[in-house]
Formats: sequence, structure tokens, C-alpha cells
Amino acid sequence: MTMTAPHGMYATPDHDELARESFVRELMVHVTHDLMPLKKVLYETKVKPNFVRANNRPPENRHEIRKAMEEEDFNQVWSALRRTTQEMMFDSIGESVERQLPDLIDRAEGLGSKYGTLKIDSDLEIPRYHTAVDIHCKPGGYHTEITEDDVFAGAEYDRSYNLFAMGASGPKNDDMGRSTARYVTKNYSDLDPKVIVELGCTVGHSTLPFCDEFPDAEVHGIDVAAPCLRYAHARAESMKYTAHFSQQNAEHTKFKDGSVDLIVSHILFHETSNRGLRNILRECHRILRPGGVMVHFEAPQYEHMPDPYDHTLGDWSTHYNAEPFWGSLHDLHLGDLMVEAGFSRSTIFESEKAPSVFLAENPDMRKFSRTPVYPVFGAQK
Repeated sequence: MTMTAPHGMYATPDHDELARESFVRELMVHVTHDLMPLKKVLYETKVKPNFVRANNRPPENRHEIRKAMEEEDFNQVWSALRRTTQEMMFDSIGESVERQLPDLIDRAEGLGSKYGTLKIDSDLEIPRYHTAVDIHCKPGGYHTEITEDDVFAGAEYDRSYNLFAMGASGPKNDDMGRSTARYVTKNYSDLDPKVIVELGCTVGHSTLPFCDEFPDAEVHGIDVAAPCLRYAHARAESMKYTAHFSQQNAEHTKFKDGSVDLIVSHILFHETSNRGLRNILRECHRILRPGGVMVHFEAPQYEHMPDPYDHTLGDWSTHYNAEPFWGSLHDLHLGDLMVEAGFSRSTIFESEKAPSVFLAENPDMRKFSRTPVYPVFGAQK
């Protein structure tokens, strides 16, 4: 199992905690890579033919396919196992982090702000799309604070994301950021960003690669979750990165009009809402300078996936992983929404590919990867 690279804020598991984590990881691999492909076999050989016989046509959308698949014992078992691994992930890691929480808080305070900055807004209203559900089935979500100066959710996320990605996001969990940064460099070679903002930065996994790719830029990470931001700042300090973290809602940021050169996000939008998505895109247009660029990584929209069966795979999270906006988001036409937000259609791109940097360097990890290529969309102002 590829472990997160040691840094000053890492909540190191003991022998028994690591054994539990390793078991969950192996079960995840089994459910994802051994059992999940058999769902497609079941669909093609039984569910789809039965549907055609009953309706004189193939299934037209993911809703019809999901309803038919839910009647099958194998699919029910697979779904139960998939949900169970998610819950076991948080159970196994959460206890380990909680054991170390007082020390982690002390470490965070001891690291101070030698390199970057941290701004927490205790008056910030957390959006309902965060408070209404425990996103990813994580108890309390990522914004809930369980003690003073809390870093629990951040420390847990650092380890749980590595486990969820089965090590295929790299030892620093930073492959999304590295790959998106490389995409920007390759496709916007004339862009010389002075100010970069990551929306929904969580613990800074995808923020810090932009410090490496653009060493002269001022790099900001914003999020609504204070425990994650405290951890992000302390993690960056321990790794001697200059990054600026602040508690802000991406729908209405504190950045001035035309003050940002590059905006990025990574798996942010499916955790928002229809209104939130539109507000964020309008906010991107407001704070970008003329010629500035936004690049957002999300799973591909359904309009770019011709087989409706493939829509059901990610849409599982809509119904069983506390991500209610997943399906609705991927039904939308993002190009139209970017135009609505003020961007020119001639500068818009959709379903572009940002190849994984980590997998290019470590091809043996491809069998574990959930995302060998990161689909990105965005525009230039």
C-alpha cells in the first residue's frame, strides 16, 4: 500500500490501525476491480435483454438501468459492499486520528505561519449542501468542528483520500493538482499567473503543486471547512510551502474584481447545488482578469458518455454515498452555463484530458487508479 509521504502533520497509524486500513484497502480493490466489472456482464447478458423483451426497446437512461439492476442479487451485494467499504474507511481512520488529535492540534499551533497564512472566518455561513448531508458518508462532513482549534477532519481526509485512491494519487495525494497544473502549462504556455486560487482546496493536496509549477505566483486555497483549512496550513508549513489558506465560500469570495490569473478546482462542483454551481461560475468570471483562465476537474458529463450504463457507475454516489448533486450536475450542459456566467463560447473547453502525472511515472499503479485521465472543463476570460 502506497502511504502518504511523511510530513509534520501526518497522523501516523500504529501497527493495528495500519492493519485495519490495509484490510479495507484490499476489500476496496476487490469490490472495485474484481466485482464491479461483473456488473456490466450481468447487465449485458441478463438485465438489458430482459428489459428489451419487456419493453420492446433498450433502456434509454441511467434511471431505467438503475431500477432494473437493483432487482438483481449480485448488484445488491456489490452495492452493500461498496457502501460498507466507505463506512469502514472512516471508521478505521477516524479512531486513529482521534487518538492523536490533541498532539496534532499542538503540532499545528507550533508550526505557526512562517511561510504562508491562514484566515478563519468564524461568521461564515456554511452552505446547506454541506450541512444537509454527511458528504461521502463521512460523519459530520468536513466542516464540523469537534473541539477548539480542530484539525480532525483534515487529518482524517489526508489518510482517507489516500486509502480511497488506493495509493494511485501518489505519496503526497497530489496527482490531481500536479496533473491539472501540467495541463495549464501545456495548453496555456503564454499564461504567467501571478495570483492562483484553488476553490474547495480541502487540505491543500491539489493546492501545493501549483506552488511547484508556478514558483513566482501567489497561491491561495479556499474552502468552507475550518478543520481542513487549519490542517492544510499546518501541512504546508511543515513542508515549507508558501501558500495562503482562507475560509471562504466559492460562491462569494473576498477577491477583488479582475484580481486572479488562474482559478482551479478539483472534484468540487458535484458537492454543491444547481444554484451554487452557477454562482461559482459567475464568481470565477468576476475575479478573473482579462486573459485569465479557469480549469476545473470533474467526472465527465453524461453528454460525453454515449452508453447510459456508464452513467450509472458514478451516479451510484447520488443515491448511496451522500452526494445528491452528482447525477444532476452531470446532466447539465456546462458550456451553456459558462456562457451564462459571462464567458465567450469561443474560449470554452469541455471534456478535455489532463493525463495523470503520477501514473505516467508509475505505470504499475494503473490497475488501482479510479481516474487515469482527469476530465477538465473551463474557459479563458
